[in-house]
Amino acid sequence: MLAAGVGGQSERLPGHRRKMAVESRVTQEEIKKEPEKPIDREKTCPLLLRVFTTNNGRHHRMDEFSRGNVPSSELQIYTWMDATLKELTSLVKEVYPEARKKGTHFNFAIVFTDLKRPGYRVKEIGSTMSGRKGTDDSMTLQSQKFQIGDYLDIAITPPNRAPPTSGRMRPY
Repeated sequence: MLAAGVGGQSERLPGHRRKMAVESRVTQEEIKKEPEKPIDREKTCPLLLRVFTTNNGRHHRMDEFSRGNVPSSELQIYTWMDATLKELTSLVKEVYPEARKKGTHFNFAIVFTDLKRPGYRVKEIGSTMSGRKGTDDSMTLQSQKFQIGDYLDIAITPPNRAPPTSGRMRPY
């Protein structure tokens, strides 16, 4: 057993073992990456995901979501919290055939109500590309703290105007 000594020093009491302090080596990143609970799509009711798209490569302005208004380019998708960005990309491509071209870039953002002041905020969460595998393909809504009632904004960029890839995408 240890007893506190002068100046924070510890001294060993006779006949007792010295105790060692153990420091956690778990990083903040590991804490944030809680394992996702698998969703049984047969037993879980899907949610209505309100998706807004642009085809100019830029997300909608936040003022387009103000005073009960939303942009006109709305898609309504019934899906689950474990939906991946690649899965959502394929659903968008079903509706917009021009987005099927290889090299079309999809940049995803969550639009959510700002709790500190009136209006909305946006949080970019990842991107995918038609015809290429990327590191964000398997990212889920749940992993990005999407909440039912949030919107999804997808900035679609055609292949001839696609932003340069940063090594995150690789061809099939």
